[in-house]
Amino acid sequence: MSEAPVFHDAIIKSILGSARRSTLPYQKAHRGNDFGTAFWFNDLVDRQGDTETVRQYLVTAGAMTRYDIAEVRLRPELSESAMSAHAIAMVRFEQEWTPLGDSGVAVMPTGGLHALARRKRWEWATDEITDGLAARAEDVAAVEAEPVPAYVLGHDVGPDRTDRPQAVVVGDVVRGADDGRLWWNGTVPVGCGGAPVFVGVSLGDQRFKLVCLGVVLPAVDARHPVAAFDGIRSALRELPDPSSSTTPDTPASASGRWWRRAR
Repeated sequence: MSEAPVFHDAIIKSILGSARRSTLPYQKAHRGNDFGTAFWFNDLVDRQGDTETVRQYLVTAGAMTRYDIAEVRLRPELSESAMSAHAIAMVRFEQEWTPLGDSGVAVMPTGGLHALARRKRWEWATDEITDGLAARAEDVAAVEAEPVPAYVLGHDVGPDRTDRPQAVVVGDVVRGADDGRLWWNGTVPVGCGGAPVFVGVSLGDQRFKLVCLGVVLPAVDARHPVAAFDGIRSALRELPDPSSSTTPDTPASASGRWWRRAR
């Protein structure tokens, strides 16, 4: 599937060029011990001629969202103008996330984050994992028992626990012979759970295609499962349109973020 020893440096460069601003480090507020990484995803829900309809989410590991108040760390590069703070507090944090079945993944519509930025007079400038970058069924099926070089783009935890440096973590992914699941082989630093996993798919002639394979989840029996994007995409398509069910008591983020754009 991949020739990462050949493409290793080029794959890392491609990840940072395509997705460096896609990740958000978060943690339990008040110096808790829970740290995770979420990332922006644009789900292409419809295409009519030259017009695309997109729905935007944050994506992470559902097990890492189960507390009331979170602190989301902000990086200056995530806005074209000056931000008003280095972090934001998100209350009712667990309630903002929708679990995607038994995948281990949860999603949050991003409307509340965009509304918060508007209130503070700045605007998000992010790199989203796009529908074209997210793995298709054939990309996932190509991962077999032989290890495939892979890369996690997440946020480690610095010594003072507020510094959340971004890191590209190198390892590989295999398919379990007994359960058919995808598993990460290697270390996942504290704080990188919920982050996106990338592979480089060889196209021959010294070319490769960058693919976001899925989401790295908390360890099970000392190994980290990877929730594949083909299943994530299918589960997302089964969710109702959040903008059609908003009430005055609905959290701000539940209104989602939909838009149509000409290609």
